[in-house]
Amino acid sequence: ERTTTFTYLMLLAVWLTSLSLGSLPVAGWNCLEDEATCSVIKPVTRNNAAVLSVSFLLIFALMLQLYVQICKIAFRHAQQIAVQYHFVATSNTSTRKGISTLSVIVGTFAACWVPFSIYCLVADPSYPLIYTYVTVLPATCNSVINPIIYAYRNPDIQKSLWVACCGCIPANFSFRPRSSSDV
Repeated sequence: ERTTTFTYLMLLAVWLTSLSLGSLPVAGWNCLEDEATCSVIKPVTRNNAAVLSVSFLLIFALMLQLYVQICKIAFRHAQQIAVQYHFVATSNTSTRKGISTLSVIVGTFAACWVPFSIYCLVADPSYPLIYTYVTVLPATCNSVINPIIYAYRNPDIQKSLWVACCGCIPANFSFRPRSSSDV
């Protein structure tokens, strides 16, 4: 009960923080009246861009720390289950594959968003606009990249994509039932 309540409170805090930071330009913290205060992302002021970038970097660092803790707990739990049921090789393999997929997702997220966040901190509005586009494009495409990563890593999703795209299933796909540990 305590964990569920804590989880809901943390989700509420994250969403409220996101909404409040995201609504700052609409609430008047923008550069529409004074162009000199604009950042590389108009109408966001330099101060707002700095706050958003630093907030993102801090939250990302916290997210990495939480994922590391979750992976440690998951790996320890998988080892305990493996010892109990004598499945040492299989359990370690599926846990490592899950951690590997998580690492690829988080690494891709960092590769897409960290350059834009740092660019917002150091850039000047006089920089060529192409620099902004080069850093913001991967950030906006990150949501498209995640399904591709999952499709590449998960045979069930690959099978669904084959059926959806061409109406066929390659012969090399297995129809065996998959467990929740198959990531």
